[in-house]
Amino acid sequence: MISLLDGRIEEKTGDRVLVSVAGVGYEVLAPALTLSRLPPLGRQARIFTRLLVRDDAMVLYGYATTDERGLFDLLITVTGVGPKVALAILSVLSPDVLRRAVASGDVAALTLVPGVGKKVAGRILLDLKDRVGMGGEITGSGPLGEVREALLSLGLTPQEARDALSSLAPDGERPVEELLREALRGVGR
Repeated sequence: MISLLDGRIEEKTGDRVLVSVAGVGYEVLAPALTLSRLPPLGRQARIFTRLLVRDDAMVLYGYATTDERGLFDLLITVTGVGPKVALAILSVLSPDVLRRAVASGDVAALTLVPGVGKKVAGRILLDLKDRVGMGGEITGSGPLGEVREALLSLGLTPQEARDALSSLAPDGERPVEELLREALRGVGR
């Protein structure tokens, strides 16, 4: 899989950029926000990418940050949201604005995106509400992320899991089992 391109910007048009890496030109579809942050033609740039393979094509999507790429990965898991709609969402809404919209249930912010109606916006809110973390919120990686997932699988609500995790110190030395026991002791306090 192609996850990163580090090369010279050869061409920028509409929703795509051509990046030359070691003599090979890669056409990358990118959100408008990413394209606006890229350096001028002939300059070096680093683009985080996601390669999607379909029956009729292999398409490379690119982002300025790994955060944007991660949100793209989440968006395309939502029913009714394909790569083109996910790209449109990330063209209109920055990662922070998208997170706030999902966390607050702001359908109006999502329907500002061309191609996203109330039905798709509602689906995005429903599917991503517990998967998109705000700022320093723990999502799904690392020991604390594993503890959060374990708490959710035990039937705790996302808010109860957040409350239980708030008492834990982010200590990378302790095993997940010990962190989980401590979090469970804090449930319901």
